[in-house]
Amino acid sequence: MSATLSDELRKKFNVRSMPIRKDDEVQVFRGIHKNRDGKVLEVYRKKYVIHIDHVNRDKNNGASVMLGISPSNVIITKLHLDPDRRSLLGRKNKAAMSKGEKVSQKDVDSAGIELD
Repeated sequence: MSATLSDELRKKFNVRSMPIRKDDEVQVFRGIHKNRDGKVLEVYRKKYVIHIDHVNRDKNNGASVMLGISPSNVIITKLHLDPDRRSLLGRKNKAAMSKGEKVSQKDVDSAGIELD
């Protein structure tokens, strides 16, 4: 389940989208909860939805339930970077360079990503 990156992250990493995971910060840009942002609390792969902090609904008995948001309706504003994700960004940059897009080594170095 992937989501698009914000414009700042796209320019920084030269990547259009990334798989979404827990602890990423996202902003909803479609639907009823438009312009809400928060941290991803859970990625529910079986239902193909994500649960976001502060996107919930109150039931009649007063209980609060998390609402599932489709990953296609959010933009990732802050990535939770761990070693696996850094290597994924490096591989995606390598693929972009092999397709003929002009990405210099300086761009990769400024993003702080190691390609090997």
